[in-house]
Amino acid sequence: MLDGVGRIPVAGTGSQYGLAQPTPVATPTPQAQVAPARTEPLPSDFGAVMSQMTLEAISTLRASEQTAIQGVRGEATAQQVVEAVMSAEQTLQTSIAIRDKVVAAYLEVSRMAI
Repeated sequence: MLDGVGRIPVAGTGSQYGLAQPTPVATPTPQAQVAPARTEPLPSDFGAVMSQMTLEAISTLRASEQTAIQGVRGEATAQQVVEAVMSAEQTLQTSIAIRDKVVAAYLEVSRMAI
């Protein structure tokens, strides 16, 4: 059925058949990514970080809820509603994961011998 397949060498560059060879492509060197400068000071303790994250999560959930309401009213597109819902879902999953880690850490500390 495919008699000619057996005559093709397994390893080769293809130059013996007159095939064009690929030219090496120079890969660009990665540029250093510069993060935008923060204007607000970074929190210095764990409680402040958790408080800031909680406030950001609440504002994200409220904004998502408002976008969903606008979508029901016909004031927001379906894409905006989906993006808002996905953002809210990600925020909720992150909050749940952090809660689980805090509870696990508390249980571990409570089992320590004094």
